[in-house]
Amino acid sequence: MWYNMHMRNYRLLVAATLFLAILCGAPADSMPTSRTRYATDAYPGFDREENIVLPGKKEPRWFHFWNGPKYDTPEEEFAYAESCRADGWWRAARRAYDALVREWPTSPEAPKAQLALADLYLGHYQEYENAFEEYRYLLDYYSSACDYDAIARRLYEVAKMMREEGKTIIFFRFANTVDVRRAFEAVVFRAPGASYAPEAMLTVAELREEDGEYEKAVTVYENLRNLHAGTSEADDALYREGKARMIVLREHEYNRQRCQDTIDYLKMAMGGNVGGQARRDEMKAWLDEAQALVEEEAFAAAKFYDSRTRTKRSAINAYERFLKEYPASVHANEALSRLAELKSEEK
Repeated sequence: MWYNMHMRNYRLLVAATLFLAILCGAPADSMPTSRTRYATDAYPGFDREENIVLPGKKEPRWFHFWNGPKYDTPEEEFAYAESCRADGWWRAARRAYDALVREWPTSPEAPKAQLALADLYLGHYQEYENAFEEYRYLLDYYSSACDYDAIARRLYEVAKMMREEGKTIIFFRFANTVDVRRAFEAVVFRAPGASYAPEAMLTVAELREEDGEYEKAVTVYENLRNLHAGTSEADDALYREGKARMIVLREHEYNRQRCQDTIDYLKMAMGGNVGGQARRDEMKAWLDEAQALVEEEAFAAAKFYDSRTRTKRSAINAYERFLKEYPASVHANEALSRLAELKSEEK
């Protein structure tokens, strides 16, 4: 009962503090509110963050007498946490930093404690996923109270560490591509104009491919080329998108529109900087393969009309249409020979 009364009084105090801050003209992003500096751009191929379960605003924990702060003011609690870290009492420092943020979220010490907590997870514990969550919380809730660009850059570096290290479960490491991909996506959402944003998007597409989601990878590559045209990552995406498109083409049943879209894309991409002659030659081979699929389907359609159930005139029209569209096809000679036979029979 005592705890419930304490929590109710705490929430009333926080609400009153925020209301007074607004009346006094405090800037909105100086208070701990989520998603203060998110990008508004659409990112096809990314998971929408509103569809992902994200940590909410920190609040005092249950068993407050055990998990709460040791001192009565945020200044004293921060000094205590700093002394614990200096003396190597890592667990006590971690709990003190976290308790401060939860108990006094609007205090000047809160963003400093949140940064120290994230640094602790990164530097001492080397728990990259936890470090990522704490840095992201700092950006989301204290965007104007921290060096936003520096922390966003650190968030990106931690995302790369997550990809390199994987996830440990009972002493075994796993690639954990979904969480890692979402980490890179979170970086792009929070720093869409950063110099490393194109590289982060390229990584997102690669991770989509690692999970076999080639169509989503194609949309990421396409968006990367549109948003960051002229970068080396956009040039690389030209080739990678073509490769992903060919995988989709081979793995699915024949679809004329998909084939034609792939052909059109490869013709366009080969006019750009795809990264050397070897890649260009490979893309030319893909183009020939895609065009052969279309020609094969077209020749099969022409032969469909060359049957006992169809008139000779319909078969003649079909072969003539095929030869007009694909005069250099490997089936051109066969079509010409059969066309001559049908015309002779018709006479």
